[in-house]
Amino acid sequence: MSQNEGKKICGIVMPISTLDGCSEGHWSDVLEIITEAIEEAGFEGNLVSNADDVGIIQKRIIQNLYENPIVVCDVSGKNPNVMFELGMRLAFDKPTIIIKDDKTSYSFDTSPIEHIEYPRDLRFSRIVDFKLKLAEKIKATYEKSTADPTYTTFLKHFGEFKVAKIDKKEVSGQEFILDELKNIRSGMRRLERNQFGRDTPFRDESQFHQFKRDNALREGHDFDSSDDDFDYCARNISSSEIKKAIDMLSKHPAVLSTNIFEFEPDHVHLRAQLSDPKSKDELQMLMRKLLPKVQRNRHAIKLQNG
Repeated sequence: MSQNEGKKICGIVMPISTLDGCSEGHWSDVLEIITEAIEEAGFEGNLVSNADDVGIIQKRIIQNLYENPIVVCDVSGKNPNVMFELGMRLAFDKPTIIIKDDKTSYSFDTSPIEHIEYPRDLRFSRIVDFKLKLAEKIKATYEKSTADPTYTTFLKHFGEFKVAKIDKKEVSGQEFILDELKNIRSGMRRLERNQFGRDTPFRDESQFHQFKRDNALREGHDFDSSDDDFDYCARNISSSEIKKAIDMLSKHPAVLSTNIFEFEPDHVHLRAQLSDPKSKDELQMLMRKLLPKVQRNRHAIKLQNG
């Protein structure tokens, strides 16, 4: 691979947080070692969770697992996420290299695949040998996979299988920009909620009343609820109950923002903008558990009117 050509990506799947007695710092050192070996092979190393764009991390991981021309997977410590991502890559039957440290045992399902081993203590002399082996393996595996149309990492050793594929949809530049802006806006709202909703939810009563004043529409004007929004009607509900409900809504992962609409002193609507409209039923159930008195009041009103 010439210096003038853009380097091909070699995806990396590995633990990144404390696992099996190894700290985040340990895995950071391992990542650096793997990256150096990948660069020696003429590729650019990149964690499959990384991307230049803003988007859903699970979608990004799956896309990279499918598209990266070669992937190095470190199964040391048998992290469940790592094993799941390895399984996906093998299901795509794309070039994959498995590595592990000398303290991790082989897994039954993947034991037929060659594993390149490195010392968990990262002893210098053995790491030098490991990097050489890994770099050579990356080059040899990639060259074989591009030269041999029948190349297989795993699946075809066990029979004929139809390999999974990910469909791609072509969109216009305008659609793409609007979609990206929506992702950025959702991310910013989620960040704001994490900063102001989860970490400091209504420290005192005055903060809650300020929120209510800022968000309430006294006469209910401009009440333009979307079908994708969650809307909960509550009558004869106290300020403390509203506070609990807003706290609960703001902490839910699908909630982007919350508002209070006050039509009358004893008639309010709690509304939440959602990232996933499918969460409405779950939120409805949570509100019923949180505010059972509201349900009893509604039942009593129906009986009186009936």
